[in-house]
Order: sequence, then C-alpha cells, then structure tokens
Amino acid sequence: MQEDNFVNSLQVAQLRGETTAVLLVPRETCLARFSCHLPDGKLPECSITNLRGNGGTRMSMRDRWRLYKRMCLMFLVTVVALTVLHRGNISSGVQLHVSKYSRREATAERHSQRQSVHWGPEKFWKVMRHPPPVTTEEPSVTEYNVPGAWDITTSNCTTNSNFTTIEWFESLESNFKQFLLYRHCRYFPIVMNHPEKCDGEIYLLIVIKSIISQHDRREVIRKTWGKEQEIDGKKVKTLFLLGASSNEAEKANHQKLLEYEDYIYGDILQWDFMDSFFNLTLKETHFLKWFSTYCANVRYIFKGDDDVFVSVQNIFEFLSSTQADSLFVGDVIFKARPIRKKENKYYIPQALYNKTYYPPYAGGGGFLMAGPLARKLYGACETLDLYPIDDVFLGMCLEVLQVMPVKHNAFKTFGLVKNKTSKLNKEPCFFKSMIVVHKLLPPDLINMWNLVNSDLICSQKAQFL
Repeated sequence: MQEDNFVNSLQVAQLRGETTAVLLVPRETCLARFSCHLPDGKLPECSITNLRGNGGTRMSMRDRWRLYKRMCLMFLVTVVALTVLHRGNISSGVQLHVSKYSRREATAERHSQRQSVHWGPEKFWKVMRHPPPVTTEEPSVTEYNVPGAWDITTSNCTTNSNFTTIEWFESLESNFKQFLLYRHCRYFPIVMNHPEKCDGEIYLLIVIKSIISQHDRREVIRKTWGKEQEIDGKKVKTLFLLGASSNEAEKANHQKLLEYEDYIYGDILQWDFMDSFFNLTLKETHFLKWFSTYCANVRYIFKGDDDVFVSVQNIFEFLSSTQADSLFVGDVIFKARPIRKKENKYYIPQALYNKTYYPPYAGGGGFLMAGPLARKLYGACETLDLYPIDDVFLGMCLEVLQVMPVKHNAFKTFGLVKNKTSKLNKEPCFFKSMIVVHKLLPPDLINMWNLVNSDLICSQKAQFL
C-alpha cells in the first residue's frame, strides 16, 4: 500500500483467511495508521501506528480532538465492513452445504406428504403422473443408498389420525382400517439376523416366507429342495422370513421354540412386526432392505412360500441360458382385476385401488430374480405407499422400474392343472420338469420329493426349460 497517496481512506483486504482494514489520515495532521483484522470466528483486533515515528510534528489539542473523532467514526465504518464481508464468506460455505443435502431433504418432504392424507378415494393410490411405457430396454435406475447394517432399533409406531377425518374411511372393514392407520410404519427392528449368509460369492439365495407355528414346513424344506449345498462350485444358501406371532396366548412359547430352532439351523430372519396376511408386504420390503444392506455378492434370488415344491436343478438349468441383471421370472399374471367380493381373501375396496387392472405381477408362490434388480426394487418400493397384497405390490415396484416380469410355464403357483382333484397334480414326471409347483403340504412334499429323486423313468421331459 502506498501510504503517501492516501488521505482519509479506508482499505479492506483479505489475507490468509482473515479480513483486514487499514485507515490512513492526512500526513499534514499526523500520518497514522489505524488497522483492524477479523480472524475467522473471533472478535476484531485493532491497532494504531504513528507512521512518522518519534520525530513527528506535535499536534495541537484541537487537531488531536479532530483526529480522535475521525478515527472513532472510521472505526465504526470498519467494523460494519468487516462484518458484511465475514457474513458473505459464511453464506458461500453454507450454500455448498445445503446443496449437498438438498436431495435428502426433498425425499423427506415427499415422505411427509405421503403421511398427511387429505385426498379422496379417487386419489387414494398415488402413482406416477406420466407412467412410462413398457419397454424391453434395460432400465436406467440407480440403486438406493442403504446403511452398512440394519439401522432400525425402535418400533414406536402410532396411528395416522388423518384417516379418521375422512368420510369413506368409516365405511371400510376393520382389517383395512387397521392397515391404513399403520401403513406409514414401514420398518421395524430385527430380532434374528444372519448377515453371514451373504458372505462370499453366492450364486443362489433361497428365501422362504413362513410363520412361527409352521415349523414342520421349514423342517421338510431343509431336508429337501431348500438344503444348503454347492453345485458345480456355485453356492446355494437358504433363509426363512418371519414376523412375530399373532397368537398372543402362545406368543412367548412360540418365540422360545423359534429361538431354539434358529440356534440349531441359523437360517431365520425375524422382524418385530405381527405376522398377518396384510403384513406379507412388510416381509417383502424388509427383505429387500436387508438384502441391499448385506448381500452385495448374490447373483440370483429364489423367493417363495413354505408350501411349494421347487427343483433347484431346473433353476440352475434355466439360469445357464440367461445373464440379464433385470431378470424377473415366474407365473406372471397380466391384466388381473382387483377383486371386489368381500368374502374373497384378496378383496380390495374401491377406495384403496380404483384402477381397472393391476400391473403385471408374478404369483407370490415362487419367482426368480437377479440380485442387481432386487437392490433397485428396494429403491423403487420406497417411492410407493404399502399395499396389502404383497405380490401385487411387487408388480407395482417393477412398474416404477419399467421392468416387465417374464412369464415361464415351469412356474405353477396355482397347481399343475386347475382341477384340484385331477391325478395330474400328483404325477411325478410333471414335477420333474417344473421349477415351482404350489401347493403341497409337508407329507405330500416329502413324498413327491422322494419320487422325483428316485430312479424315476419318464417318457420325455417337458420342454419348459
């Protein structure tokens, strides 16, 4: 700074993260330098320097008073200038910080809006305003960010009182009222966890939905098609998905038996929500979250019920001819209509779903999907409100991803033939050609398994695979 050329001037500069102001007064009066600097996060530090040294001209009292008044005024101006500059620096930093988290806040806002219900029956089920057309191209969807471990530790879930003020809500059946009042409670603490099931490279992860009281079904599956094994160097692992017992009288006893069962086999995932038909959707979403958290190296997933016959050998044969990361194959149902008869198990009121058709979906008895797609499904399902029918809900999630499920004739989730009394439903040569057949209780399953895996001679194998 050239001091000889400045009279009554104020200069402000920023050096090494600090803001400094220098005040020069006229040389004729008594050239002095009044300077302040403002370190980050600290109070201003100011000083006065006489530039003439000890040899300067002595000032009169009047000149000295003028100098003091001028210096006090400029001191105030300096502090104001420094404050403005300092706030400007902070604002620029905050702007970068806000942009980093803007997407997360927007997601939270959308979730909050879903919980505040103010729409009528015609707008109850929220879907995309412009549904994408069905395409065979690979969907461009990023995987949802997940924590490194299960992060839900409490289950403080209260009712959504907004529904009680809606007129059509009072006309619903009690089970649908219960579902809607707690639908916003999406995740619960995990009671039994086995992340080690996904250690290493897993080719096929078998996942079976079950309830606490059906120990006999789990036992038969472990001894037959669900046993863990290695086929041609490819690992097969098995897990059972459970909630809490819905029988309050036997809940404690059932839980103790389940804990002992898990102690023996170590293959049970259990969450702290009540096992019920409508809560099957919770099993779907909880598994997808769990899978996305722990299973980075699983190639394929078979997911089904605990009353189905499955041929793992035929699954391997089918997978040998496909490599798609968006694979989703099963007994796919197209243009299914919502059932409006109240006596039917799958009844859905108009207020809950008012469209003519469901999106294409695979029967929940058993389906096969690629691991990368399962991680994308977790993100897609997060954008939708829960729906009381789990396989339909998964079809809605696939629709968000623009993934069309593939129908395959080797998946029979409604029996081999429609006539339940037909002998064809018990013909082992048909079972030998299938991937999934529903439904078989434990005695029938163990008997059919022994027949199919005996020295059975069939005229020809059905050309399904």
